[in-house]
Amino acid sequence: MKPRKERSKRMRVLHLWSWSEVARAVSYLRSVTASLREHYLEVLTAQRKLDQTAKDKAPAKRARLIETTRLTDERQRAQTKFDEALAELNRVDVFLLDPVQGLALIPFRKGDDLAWYVFDHFAPGVVGWRFHADPIEERRELSLLPDVTELEPGSALNVPNVPGD
Repeated sequence: MKPRKERSKRMRVLHLWSWSEVARAVSYLRSVTASLREHYLEVLTAQRKLDQTAKDKAPAKRARLIETTRLTDERQRAQTKFDEALAELNRVDVFLLDPVQGLALIPFRKGDDLAWYVFDHFAPGVVGWRFHADPIEERRELSLLPDVTELEPGSALNVPNVPGD
């Protein structure tokens, strides 16, 4: 008897962004990446404090146990907020690359290939693009894309309609 084939995982269809959608969503993306960065740093801070508390060789006293519980709760709250913000970003098919640096990838179609706009929270917005097969550090110039125009300061806070929302 042949073994049963495993069911394939559910396929996810990405919304491929147009440049005009990206330009309109820059303010929104900046807001969400700022929240992600803030919550991520809160998680790291709480974890560092927990690690320092755990290194203490003194016998556990009531105050230390209370402090450990408080720090654990603080870390969990920050992690929950981070997860919620990440889910919000993923719902519009934008993917976080580095929460501290504020980098995210936005999928688009370049010819027949999948490509990614590179969004930088600390820059004017989109700072470059890369093909999916490129090394993750690769950033090509936006001027190589024919439909890309300069981002307008204060672009509208519009998020594209993503299929399935």
